[in-house]
Amino acid sequence: MLLHSRKYKLIAVMGFTQILAWSSTLYLPAVLASLIAKDTGWSLTLVIAGLSWGFIVTGICSPKVGRFIEQFGGRKALSISSIFFAIGLLCLGLSSHLLVYYFAWTMLGIGMAFGLYDAAFSTLGRLLGQDAKTAIVGVTLLGGLASTIGWALIVFFEGLYGWRISCFILALFHLLLGLPLHYFLLPREEQSTETHAKELNNQTTVHKEGNRLFMLVAIILTVQSFVVATISVHLLSMLKTIGFSVSTALAIGMMIGPAQIIARLLELSLFKNLHPSWSSRVGVLFSFFGIIFLFTDGYVLALLGAALYGVGNGILTIIRGTLPLALFGQEGYATRMGLLGRPIMIALAFGPLISAFILEKWGINILLIILTALVFIALLGTLKLPIHQAEKVTE
Repeated sequence: MLLHSRKYKLIAVMGFTQILAWSSTLYLPAVLASLIAKDTGWSLTLVIAGLSWGFIVTGICSPKVGRFIEQFGGRKALSISSIFFAIGLLCLGLSSHLLVYYFAWTMLGIGMAFGLYDAAFSTLGRLLGQDAKTAIVGVTLLGGLASTIGWALIVFFEGLYGWRISCFILALFHLLLGLPLHYFLLPREEQSTETHAKELNNQTTVHKEGNRLFMLVAIILTVQSFVVATISVHLLSMLKTIGFSVSTALAIGMMIGPAQIIARLLELSLFKNLHPSWSSRVGVLFSFFGIIFLFTDGYVLALLGAALYGVGNGILTIIRGTLPLALFGQEGYATRMGLLGRPIMIALAFGPLISAFILEKWGINILLIILTALVFIALLGTLKLPIHQAEKVTE
């Protein structure tokens, strides 16, 4: 096991690069989408759909990236992500045709597969084993600052230089900061032989296909990702539809971020020894009541709902890395994370689009019923999760 000082170095390095990765992907369109649409003449829907396409690419690539990490280690995978992020952002800034724009999101999608939480968690799991929980919580704690820091930086650069130069600057950040940090400061891992890697991947795939527990974990995380993607994109418009003013809706939405950070701090301190199966139940339960209270016609209840939902989402982000490690163990962890990443990323890609269709076709009440039902299904799923160490589950 790594010494505590090396663990904290891992948290610092990967926390910083996660801020950079999320800022230049998920949070980028929130600032630049309307400016890109206005400058190019493309519809806003087509511009925002670039992010959805990027998530689809990520989902397609995730299992292969998991096997890559299993064979070559996380250091190489995360270093590759910095290169793909830089290429994608460079192409984004040069986009004058939709084909170039979507090619840019293809490169960013590959970068996300190699460089977002799944790859980071896989790396930490391989390096730290069952002791990875603290590091995973620490990385998500820092990564949770991506929207605040990322939006501020992008707005600053865009105001000075425009959206295209802002993309170029972000590309330079990945090349001059992200790449050296990943390549020189992350520990080298012993490379698996090709035969051993193939053997391990085959065993993991067989285990996955025949193991109901793995499928249960996949369903819980995918359902929750669909709900999170929907609320992240449509929250303000849904609150306005209920009757809240724009300023009130913003105030309610702003409760989610701090609540997520508080939840992660609690996971890092008071609940650091809580089994991830229990954390899953708590996280989904908070999300369930959060959604119920969030979309009520009352400011105080909506604030409470936003806080509960934020706490739940903060816990579940951590669970995405700690639950598979606790239930299935360190061996084959990166491969499993890659397999889990595919449905999760597809849910992130299609969740907002499907929800937009439901909102337009049947209205907010039907969408809320569907979201509540999905979270309740996830809650029932968490009740079936065992409270055992990995060795006992996989025997």
